[in-house]
Amino acid sequence: MTALASPAQAAGTLTASFTTQNNGSWWKGTYVIRNTGTAPVTGWTLAFDLPAGVSVSGHYHGDATVNGSKVTVKNAYYNATIPAGGTSEPWSYWFVANGPVSTPTGCTVNGDKCDGTPDVPPTAPGTPSATAITARTAALTWPAASAGDYPVASYEVVSGTTVLATSDSVSATLTGLTPAASYTVTVRAKDSRGNTGPPSPAFTFRTVDPASDPTPPTAPGNLRLTSKTASTALLAWNASTDNVAVAAYDVYRGATLVKTVAGTTATVEGLSPATTYTFTVKARDTADNSSPASNALSVTTDDVAGPGNYYKVGYFSQWGIYGRQFFIKNLDTSGAAAKLDVVNYAFQNIDPVNFTCQAGVTKGVSGNPQDPNEGTGAGDADADYARPMSAAQSVDGVADDGWGKLRGNFNQIKKLKAKYPHLKFVVSLGGWTFSKYFADAAATPASREKFVRSCVDVWIKGNLPVYNGAGGPGTGAGIFDGIDLDWEWPGAEGHPGNHWSAADKANNTALIAEFRKQLDALGGEHRLLTAFTPADPAKIQAGWDLSKIFEHLDFANVQGYDFHGAGSDNSWEPGRTGHQANLRKDAQDPYPFDFSIEKAIQTYLDAGVSPRKLTVGFPFYGRGWKDVASGPAGTNGEWQTANGAATGQFPEEAGIRGYHNLISNYPNMTVYHDEQSVSTYGYTGPNGQWWSFDDAWSIGKKAEWIRAKGLLGAMVWEMSGDTPNGTLMNALHTGLP
Repeated sequence: MTALASPAQAAGTLTASFTTQNNGSWWKGTYVIRNTGTAPVTGWTLAFDLPAGVSVSGHYHGDATVNGSKVTVKNAYYNATIPAGGTSEPWSYWFVANGPVSTPTGCTVNGDKCDGTPDVPPTAPGTPSATAITARTAALTWPAASAGDYPVASYEVVSGTTVLATSDSVSATLTGLTPAASYTVTVRAKDSRGNTGPPSPAFTFRTVDPASDPTPPTAPGNLRLTSKTASTALLAWNASTDNVAVAAYDVYRGATLVKTVAGTTATVEGLSPATTYTFTVKARDTADNSSPASNALSVTTDDVAGPGNYYKVGYFSQWGIYGRQFFIKNLDTSGAAAKLDVVNYAFQNIDPVNFTCQAGVTKGVSGNPQDPNEGTGAGDADADYARPMSAAQSVDGVADDGWGKLRGNFNQIKKLKAKYPHLKFVVSLGGWTFSKYFADAAATPASREKFVRSCVDVWIKGNLPVYNGAGGPGTGAGIFDGIDLDWEWPGAEGHPGNHWSAADKANNTALIAEFRKQLDALGGEHRLLTAFTPADPAKIQAGWDLSKIFEHLDFANVQGYDFHGAGSDNSWEPGRTGHQANLRKDAQDPYPFDFSIEKAIQTYLDAGVSPRKLTVGFPFYGRGWKDVASGPAGTNGEWQTANGAATGQFPEEAGIRGYHNLISNYPNMTVYHDEQSVSTYGYTGPNGQWWSFDDAWSIGKKAEWIRAKGLLGAMVWEMSGDTPNGTLMNALHTGLP
């Protein structure tokens, strides 16, 4: 009952031979690659280890990376293809070396040994033995196998042709076994190249018969919390007793089994911040008898900011590097990077055919906000990771290497995070223009799994598509610390042409859960999962199940702006001015609906959402109208008639100006502060322009309210609107230290 070992991995058709040339003060090492096959091979990677005492100072005809003594070389564009039966000559890779003239070791080409011989697999492990056996489990251990050509990466426990367990150590616990049954198993080693060695000698064992022991253990005692974070809880309890032996303890979150351990402590991972959970523990003996439950323990996880702290989130717009000339570097020079906790990188799109996370394309939007296909297929891989940033645009003053695999905004993000280790970046998916296909991606369990898997692969694992020589597997790893969902809007109309239906609400919840599941499955440091959520109670009701989504979200950024506006195409509310980001309802507001931050947040709190899972959105821009009547005395254009959107900062953004641009272009505008609604507005005079925006005064007032409500903090759309010295960000940081 043993499985046959798979053969050693066969060598490919490429081989590589090494020659040296001694030039006195230095020597030359050359690798000639040969193709022994009958078809051309395009693309090669050479890897080798330098001998002791040898250093290299120059590389030719290949893109080389040196890490200690390990050298990895990728082909140049002109010698990528090795013809059938041909070689890389006359453009073979060579290097300049100092030290003893000698041959490198461990040479591989495209992963195969350079001499063309098959891989030597690991040896057979020693005979397994059991350290513990119960009715349904068996804990096994075995002597290690010896490595062949490559290190041993894992072991497989096999019964017949069935793999019962895989382990990266010399032990494993088999689960799901049948009570009172005999099993014969072997163990085989697998190396880092996937070569499988021969099986160990067979080992036979028998699981415990439950009829032999009908007595369960006693209940664990004094279940308690020893420490916690925003996503974990470390539990401890007093040991149970049993007439034979306690085999394990099962930890339950509510009615769900979340962990099984051998000892009397357990760390439960994958919890949501600022959320209350109830835990119990049961003991289990070798006959699989379960004890009564321990005492129930209620645990509320920390929020992401920590007690007494406030989170500050700011959006960085991908396209800001063009007309706005706002670079990742400006987050540093303005002082914002030191004050922010999270930067949301906006936005990434959804592939219109495959309904996966789209990357590796550069295609502009149509620029017509009423075009239902304005954002279809659009993206900017050039800005993301292909455009070389100059020294003046770089965080550290060093220009991007134009041949590097990571350039543009992403390379600058890496540099900024190195300078500010506390700062996290998340990738924002969707937004107003890129939300068209969210409903399609979220429609079924299969489409959700596929969509999320693609997003995790590209944006978290960093497997960026190759674009203009940049990108490639793993090149974007470490850029993003999580994912932000900006679906505008599930179950409700958003941008013209968006797909939506009543099914979106349930599918949105399931999509958020799938993101949390796959992000947690990566292991390691907790990844953030956040969402941009609406202020409009009707949109909340249509698409956001507040009783469920916060089980998975770390927090939500609640829209705190765009309550009123003329619209860039003179749609929306072109005929009357109005506050775009008021804290409270304005008694003079003539509209039949009530939009305010206070009402929006109360909708979430009334649904039972923890205040420490909510941030309030702040606009670092203004919305304006033209030809505004002054109105009755004291109104100064507030809620008065207008004639469409004011001239914007950019032609395609009528009625919108960043704060710095606004105050710079209208130095004589009179600024008013509405104490009752907590809103700031500016007026240039009768039949002039009227602008609604946030300034240091309104930000301070709103921050005071956020503290009083016990909310998590604030979010900013978007950082380029601030002054070069960070006037608005400084006010926000002062209000929410």
